[in-house]
Amino acid sequence: MRPDRAKVKPPAELIPQHIHATVAATARQAGETTPMKGMMQHRPLRIIDILLHAAEAFADQGILSAHDTGEIHSQSYPQTLARAARAAHTLRALGVAEGDRVATLAWNGHRHLELYYAISGMGAVCHTLNPRLPADQLGYIIRHAEDSVLCVDASLLPVAEALRDALPAGLRVIVLADAGAVPDSPLDALCYEELLQGQPATFDWPHLPEDTASGLCYTSGTTGHPKGALYSQRSTVLHALTVPLAQTSSFVAGRRMMPVVPMFHVNAWGLPYTAPLTGMTLVMPGPHLDGASLWRLMEDTHVYSSWGVPTVWAGLLSEITAQGRAPSGFRDLIVGGSAAPPSMIEAYEGYGVTVSQAWGMTEMSPIGTHGMIPPPLQDAPLDRQMPIKTSAGRRKFGLEFKIVDDHGTAMPHDGTATGELYVRGNTVISGYFRNDQASAAAMDAAGWFGTGDVASITAEGQLVIRDRAKDLVKSGGEWISSIDLENAAISHPSIQACAVIAVPHPKWDERPVLVVVPQGDARPTLAEIHAHIAPHFAKSPLPDDLLFVDELPLTATGKISKLSLRAQFADYVLPDLREGTA
Repeated sequence: MRPDRAKVKPPAELIPQHIHATVAATARQAGETTPMKGMMQHRPLRIIDILLHAAEAFADQGILSAHDTGEIHSQSYPQTLARAARAAHTLRALGVAEGDRVATLAWNGHRHLELYYAISGMGAVCHTLNPRLPADQLGYIIRHAEDSVLCVDASLLPVAEALRDALPAGLRVIVLADAGAVPDSPLDALCYEELLQGQPATFDWPHLPEDTASGLCYTSGTTGHPKGALYSQRSTVLHALTVPLAQTSSFVAGRRMMPVVPMFHVNAWGLPYTAPLTGMTLVMPGPHLDGASLWRLMEDTHVYSSWGVPTVWAGLLSEITAQGRAPSGFRDLIVGGSAAPPSMIEAYEGYGVTVSQAWGMTEMSPIGTHGMIPPPLQDAPLDRQMPIKTSAGRRKFGLEFKIVDDHGTAMPHDGTATGELYVRGNTVISGYFRNDQASAAAMDAAGWFGTGDVASITAEGQLVIRDRAKDLVKSGGEWISSIDLENAAISHPSIQACAVIAVPHPKWDERPVLVVVPQGDARPTLAEIHAHIAPHFAKSPLPDDLLFVDELPLTATGKISKLSLRAQFADYVLPDLREGTA
């Protein structure tokens, strides 16, 4: 026998089973521990397969998209797939290749969703831009990502024009507008609808490795430059598959889902993928997110489930109160971004809307937990369900959680011990895009990502976020949760919104003060607030003062900006220090 013939291995399916068994026994005797592999086909996970599936299985569902004019545009998933194909051909004609970053600066609408699938489907990277970020951060993000194309809503074109000097050389600008409706602009912009005309309605979607980059989202950059989370085809599809398994109340085929969370913020929490996957129609609200506009759109389109941040739901709740009812058919509300206060949850539940909380981060794709009520408590009264509803919920399948103390020691999951929360899993970043320094700071030696949240985990797996580490108040060696104080105070009838910040104190290190947006002309006293929240706290955590403001500053993602509040009151002095009684 020729020596080289001995090196040739026949295909595994042609080897008789008794030889397989002999080889396996020999390997065991030799101490080899390589596990036997399953004999299954392997097809890489692709984002475009979600839309392909929806177009076939749920052809009667699709997208309802609110335009600035008040018109509601309607298109099915088969029509959306065809338009995504035309968009992919358009981008290819402009020179976009696999791995190139294509930026979007757009509200929640059907064109934005078409680009989600067209860009990732052709192997490029969909880079969403938050128009609420400061111009210097937007310019940095675009340059850091090295975007080759910028797709922008007509109403946001001024934002792009203000960045003109910061845009990379050669960047092409496409305005997401009807033919002939592109405003005059110094950016030499192209028209989306005109570009799509004449393009084929099918596209040969490439079979990409499932670790191919598909989406790029940057953090809001509250400290230092924004940092990029680079998602993969695999991580995005797994996120889309696992979220409906956890949040089972929200996803019902044939019903309508409205993402109020913007598509420019962590891919609208994955809803542009989960809704088509589960056979739901997406209702896109566009730029009008005030309570009255949302109520009318939800009423007209029969929205069943909606997801967003508490500041939006406060506005909708005011309109519901004015109308005397929730929109017809609205039964499921998911709150994320920051915790909803118990008073808001109770109010919505009183109108027949079931409220659940979700928690996550940009670095987690983003959803990490779900707040579903477990079966033993599903028929329990609301007061027994509230500990679940006010927690962050249980971890989603595919994720692992641990809490550690200041020395990195893992703490027990007993509901009492607290520590910084670390996470790992298939939908968690392994590092930041082109930022080795930030990556090293975020990950521990075992590859867990540090969230910066201080949390407890119960024996049943409920995650309770105690606070952001940077928002805790350290007073006399004890930690005070700003979230707990806020949740207790917000139920006072004279408080419309509030936030707790720490201020310096020479004796106690820090003390909490409560920044309040009053309800109407009411001005509660500090004594009244103490009396209202005292049943929930010992004396030491109670705030030392009330500070009244007309409105609370918000971050680019709609959360209360405590960084801005701390800067606003940087020169504030506590009453006891002013009076010399400290």
